[in-house]
Amino acid sequence: MGKTYERIEGRLREFIEAQPVFFTATAPLSADGHVNLSPKGRAGTWRVLDEHRVAYLDFGGSHAETIAHLRENGRITLMWCAFDGPPNIVRVHGTGEPVFRDDPRFAELVAGFGEADGPALRAVVVVTAKLISDTCGFAVPFMDYRGERTLHAEYFGRKSDAEFAAYCESKDYNAVSMDGLPALPLPLPARPPV
Repeated sequence: MGKTYERIEGRLREFIEAQPVFFTATAPLSADGHVNLSPKGRAGTWRVLDEHRVAYLDFGGSHAETIAHLRENGRITLMWCAFDGPPNIVRVHGTGEPVFRDDPRFAELVAGFGEADGPALRAVVVVTAKLISDTCGFAVPFMDYRGERTLHAEYFGRKSDAEFAAYCESKDYNAVSMDGLPALPLPLPARPPV
């Protein structure tokens, strides 16, 4: 049923690149801390960097739990499911690092996403795989993909970068997580010039 892989290549890479949504899971070290599970979408906002690393664009919202957990312990699992075609679930278990706007690597990483870059970009999360696996996905339902939701990009597209930075500072769980862990560096660094 399930298999493990040494690298992200071939059919495995084709499968994950074809999925319109994936999920991230992280947790703090504290046994009573909150586990976080987030869906990620927006076409083109994640990509394979090489056979062992993937990256995705982290856009602003009301929480920054994933970033806080990565800053504390680096543990992350990414998951893709087949909602059409043959059943399959792929997981990349590894370590993640948020690359913030003031990091010298930020501009080059973002450039690799081309048109997917957009308003409210806080960081690029780079994940290095420690374990790559797939399982059958026999119980995952069939669902039809109808299109992208544009609400996030439209909402934040009406804000200047300074207004977006103020938005991040106004949210309870952007500077720190629900468990009090450091999350986004605030004030949010300005986007580097293109």
